[in-house]
Amino acid sequence: MQRKILNAATLILALLVSACSMLPDQIDETKDWSASRLYSEAQSEMTTGNYDRAVKNLEKLESRYPFGTYAQQAQMDVAYAYYRQGEQAQALAAVERFIKLHPNHANVDYMYYLRGLINFNDKLSLFNFLSRQDPTERDPKAARDAFDSFKQLVDRFPDSKYAPDARDRMRYLVNAMAAYEVHVANYYYRRGAYLAAANRAQITVRQYPDAPPAEEALFIMARSYDALGLDALRDDAERVLKLNYPNSEFSRGGKVKQRAWWHLF
Repeated sequence: MQRKILNAATLILALLVSACSMLPDQIDETKDWSASRLYSEAQSEMTTGNYDRAVKNLEKLESRYPFGTYAQQAQMDVAYAYYRQGEQAQALAAVERFIKLHPNHANVDYMYYLRGLINFNDKLSLFNFLSRQDPTERDPKAARDAFDSFKQLVDRFPDSKYAPDARDRMRYLVNAMAAYEVHVANYYYRRGAYLAAANRAQITVRQYPDAPPAEEALFIMARSYDALGLDALRDDAERVLKLNYPNSEFSRGGKVKQRAWWHLF
């Protein structure tokens, strides 16, 4: 009797497993699709914003048809799809993989540009500290990474159709990074850490001399040195400020304050 029950249970289990294997979600409808159809379907998914399904089709394409232009295009589109999904790490990994595999590809300049965009996409986080976080706890690494990526593009492919936009973004990023340094210098000054304020302001003047925030950086340097009793350094900073910004509001006795430099970008 027990053996009959066991045999019946085994048969039922086998039937369940067989039935599960026949469920629709276990059937890959794309298994016989050509490379062109997989790519076309992936493009359709991206057009409608369904990047997750697009990535799946593109990965199947590359796996089944690893050679040829479709596979290379799929690698590029996977990077873009991850970028649009906000999957920064996966997007960057896909970009690096493509550049490594196809350094001489006709469209490799686009991948350098995309790498910059992926990092640039985090630019707003550069200013999150203004209202919610201690500015000394943030490091605008994404901005620097984006700048480096755009710089590689314009250095290697100065005639690329993406180069003009990359240069514009580089100028934006220089101003953004300079504003970050000035904000931190302000943070230190308001808390009486005058040496730290002067040093941080000096970073702005040395690294970003042509950025608009350099004006305020010079003023912070002068006021910080004044608070430290370093009269010679104070006079030098004031002289440079007046020479480079003769109409500066700071030269007319302004006060150290937090300014919204990002409206310039």
